[in-house]
Amino acid sequence: MNSGTMTLQAVNKDDLQKLSELPMRLALQEAAPFLAHLVEDPSFLEAEIHPLLEEARGTGGDWYVDHSYEGEDHSYSLQVFVWPPGTETMIHDHSCWGVYCCAVGSVLEERYERLDDGCRLDHAHLKKIWQLKWSREDGASSVLPNDGGIHRVGNPGDSVAISVHLYGPRLREVDGRDYDPSCDNVCDRRED
Repeated sequence: MNSGTMTLQAVNKDDLQKLSELPMRLALQEAAPFLAHLVEDPSFLEAEIHPLLEEARGTGGDWYVDHSYEGEDHSYSLQVFVWPPGTETMIHDHSCWGVYCCAVGSVLEERYERLDDGCRLDHAHLKKIWQLKWSREDGASSVLPNDGGIHRVGNPGDSVAISVHLYGPRLREVDGRDYDPSCDNVCDRRED
């Protein structure tokens, strides 16, 4: 696991900055084709994705962010996730908008909605509303901040998957919240 910074040879940092400055709905509309194009770019695949695929084969363990690039003013974050077989996130949300696209393999996304009104601290009652398998051919998935993007992402398959995620500026101090529907609990997540 490299957990390093991407070289971003195939990414124009000015484009990322411009995306982060757009109103949220427009940023989401522009970010999805941006990522879809990025994961098709041969120079990005050669420089960033193919080395990860070789490194990740047979490593097992949990999912991880191998490469990350943060805008100087924290206005955006571009991250490459590695998903060994059988791994998944907790159910969570984000305090920013986000878009992701698979570069290798596929991931399963489960989306949830909150059934309570949010007035009780540390309490959230969730309902699963859909699940979709995403591969490079399927385009990008997007989430709105907070309750607008409660989801879980994972790799139920038997080979490594790699996805590229772009997040906009945070609207709150925390990164997002983690949910445990078994006890209707929700808590802030302060670190990425």
